[in-house]
Amino acid sequence: MTRHATPDALTPLSFHILLALTDQARHGYGIIKEIEVRTDGRANPSTGSLYLALQRMEQDGLIEDAPDPPGPEVDARRRYYRITRAGRAAAAAESRRMAELVGVAMEKRLLGEGALKDLLAAEGAGDE
Repeated sequence: MTRHATPDALTPLSFHILLALTDQARHGYGIIKEIEVRTDGRANPSTGSLYLALQRMEQDGLIEDAPDPPGPEVDARRRYYRITRAGRAAAAAESRRMAELVGVAMEKRLLGEGALKDLLAAEGAGDE
């Protein structure tokens, strides 16, 4: 049953999966490798958690089977996934939500030039 859910917020793994599928269809191992490369190894999903997420995301209508996977190196034994319109919309909504949070973090001087000034001031205050 496809629900076509548009959640308020995606899990980090679901967002990573949608980002990995935005530019091309991939199989599970290819998704894991794309996530690892894009995050410099900071995110390393287990195979079990990835396939549970893929199953849930497929039920939610965010991803689907890719009937004609791209590229000459297609492995017919693997199942390839692609992002759906609903998945692209969910990824875009999550991107906007995260950008708003980053904006708040910058206003609160947790990121950006203000954060560096605050850090330097705090370090200087400890020298007295």
